Amino acid sequence: MVNKKGLIIGIVGGVLSFIGAGLLFFLGDLINLVYFLVGAGVLIILFPFVLSSIIEGRQEREKDEKFLEFSRALVESVESGTPISKSIINMKQKDFGSLTPYVQKLANQIQLGIPLQTALQTFAYDTKSQIIIRAITLIREADKTGGNINTILDSVAKSVSEIEKLKAERRAAISSIVVEGYIIFFVFIVIMVVMEIQIIPMTAGISVSGTSFNAVSSGTQTSGSGFDPSQFTFAFLGLLITQGFFAGLVIGKLSEGEVKSGLKHSFIMVAMAILISTGSKLVLQ
Repeated sequence: MVNKKGLIIGIVGGVLSFIGAGLLFFLGDLINLVYFLVGAGVLIILFPFVLSSIIEGRQEREKDEKFLEFSRALVESVESGTPISKSIINMKQKDFGSLTPYVQKLANQIQLGIPLQTALQTFAYDTKSQIIIRAITLIREADKTGGNINTILDSVAKSVSEIEKLKAERRAAISSIVVEGYIIFFVFIVIMVVMEIQIIPMTAGISVSGTSFNAVSSGTQTSGSGFDPSQFTFAFLGLLITQGFFAGLVIGKLSEGEVKSGLKHSFIMVAMAILISTGSKLVLQ
């Protein structure tokens, strides 16, 4: 959920940028500064939402990691002869990071007499973690069928540990590709900026003359006039934004396995595209 204070700050900052851009536009001068302020205003408004998404993503990863700690503590307690319900209640005061409120709620429900099966199901779905949901499902089924709960808990802990290890290995292996993706996109921005600021204006005033295809036999000549370089401004910026948005989604999918995780990369790349593209024209032109 987006923090209300951050949302208000983002909206106010974005509106101020739009107001400044509007004033400059009506003054009819510094059009490049207008583009820069408009782009900055959009980014400022979107920033609280992106920041909220990043925080939620970190909390979800922390919940998965802390569940491993929780499951190991539960295994040790049950192996010592303590029933699983009593073991959960005993861990109520332990610190499990972002998972702590869910563990406390689980313990409170058991203390109030809610069946363990129901309490575990509520706990799993409250966390909204697929790893925790699958693990709790195994524990519930083992408890329901009267199986060896110690063995099941130990298997669940090992399974969660293996999943977290594989995730860490994937992030480490893909980190170089993420860096390469940012470098390639930055080079792409530089190329587009150089084309827009240097190459296209150089060719704008050149008259193009030559022989038209239809007039080859008659020997007539055709000529073309120059063009306005500003016609390419929105086309180039739109190309950069589109490339940055989808490249960020791909990076998120590769690095963390979820397209949603790529939104932060998309925001960073789009911000780079807007600020570098509009800012370079403001400085160099």
